[in-house]
Amino acid sequence: MAFNGSEGEAISLNEAATMTAAYRSANPNATRGHFVGSTLINSILAQSGCKGIRTYYGIDSSGQKQLVLVGVDANGDDMTSGIIADRGIGCPSACSSSNPLNS
Repeated sequence: MAFNGSEGEAISLNEAATMTAAYRSANPNATRGHFVGSTLINSILAQSGCKGIRTYYGIDSSGQKQLVLVGVDANGDDMTSGIIADRGIGCPSACSSSNPLNS
C-alpha cells in the first residue's frame, strides 16, 4: 500500500470522548495516554522520505505500557534505521486538566 502522508482522518471531540471512555471503562487501572514533545515528533517527520508516524504498543522494563513511535515511508514501511521514539510521559501521572477525553 502506498502512503502519501494524508492517511487517517480528523474526528469529532464527541467521537474521541466516546472512544477514550470505552477504553477507560475496559481498562480502569491502565495508562490512559502518553505525551511526546513536538521536538521529537518533528525530528521523526523531518526524516527524508517520511510520510507519517506509526505507533506500536509496548511494555517497558518497569512493566508500564508505552508507545513506540517510528517514521513510515511511502511504501508503508517502518523507517527502522531512523529515529525511533519512546519514553513519553504517561497519564496518569502527567494528565491534562479534566476534559471529555480523560474523565
